[in-house]
Amino acid sequence: MTTHPPHVELHPVRTLAAASPTLGWLSGAQAIGAPHRPLRLLAWLMTASTVACLVGTIVDDRSLLGLNIWDKPLKFSISVLIYAVTWSWLIDRLQRFRRVAWWAGTVATLGLLGEMVVIIGQTLRGQTSHFNVATPLNATLWSAMAAMIAAVWVASLVVCALLFRSPSPDPARVWAIRGGALLSVVGMALGMLMTLPTTAQLASEPMDVVGAHTVGPADGGPGLPVLGWSTVGGDLRIPHFVGMHALQALPILLIVLELLARRVAVLTDPTVRRRLVQIFGAAYAALIGLVVWQALRGQSVVNPDAWTVLAGTGLVVGAVGSAVLALRRPRVPVPVRPFLG
Repeated sequence: MTTHPPHVELHPVRTLAAASPTLGWLSGAQAIGAPHRPLRLLAWLMTASTVACLVGTIVDDRSLLGLNIWDKPLKFSISVLIYAVTWSWLIDRLQRFRRVAWWAGTVATLGLLGEMVVIIGQTLRGQTSHFNVATPLNATLWSAMAAMIAAVWVASLVVCALLFRSPSPDPARVWAIRGGALLSVVGMALGMLMTLPTTAQLASEPMDVVGAHTVGPADGGPGLPVLGWSTVGGDLRIPHFVGMHALQALPILLIVLELLARRVAVLTDPTVRRRLVQIFGAAYAALIGLVVWQALRGQSVVNPDAWTVLAGTGLVVGAVGSAVLALRRPRVPVPVRPFLG
């Protein structure tokens, strides 16, 4: 009598994840609980919004503050899409306080969705969305959007705090996730600098605009294509942007290190990977501080003065030197362990 081995149905993603811990970390196969559906739905909506705004930039030739009128909703659609995907991915991996994280993610989803409704609605009306208090309607919409932005920040801060309570067997991953989340929350908070009225606005009567992106010249002057960052003055959008995307920058660095560990022996040591992530995180925090300092001095990112160049050079030299020292320390090869495995 011939016996046959039992049939085993293999899940393709989980099979690959088991063979590659890094792939498992990326794919979501090692998520602790159910996916955060509101954030994932928001990501799909923002994907559709991105496509629609791209079409808008082609078929609508109206301009606002020196850029195509659809550039702003396009940028925000992409930014919210990245936010939704990243925070959903992180919430999926929490081991504790998952209910609190779910509600925080849902609050962020509703806040960001409401913000996008205002931005796109104002675009259709041919009006600016941020800082616009020229009419009662515009002032009401800006106030509502500011409240929603504050709610998103608080929700992000809650999830960030929960990440500090979630253990992981890999110290480098702990530093990448927690450091990225913390710097991202700081970057979001830096956006509040843009809501302060300028001296020129305080002197105007009536005050139609309260707040500005640029320091020095008025908003709407010469700027970088699509981004719109000022090329003739300081721009507070830059530290806001750099800070927020630490949430992606630090984990991406770690993913690169783990992939390189397959070929570079020194990176198999988890202590080396942790030190490199710590060095990069510290350098990234210093970069945020540098671009804040540059913007508040009314200096364009494309025209740095000698002090900015000197500070930037010192930052790069310090980071590279620290990384070299970290790579030269004694090492003990250790296999990369699965994230939260």
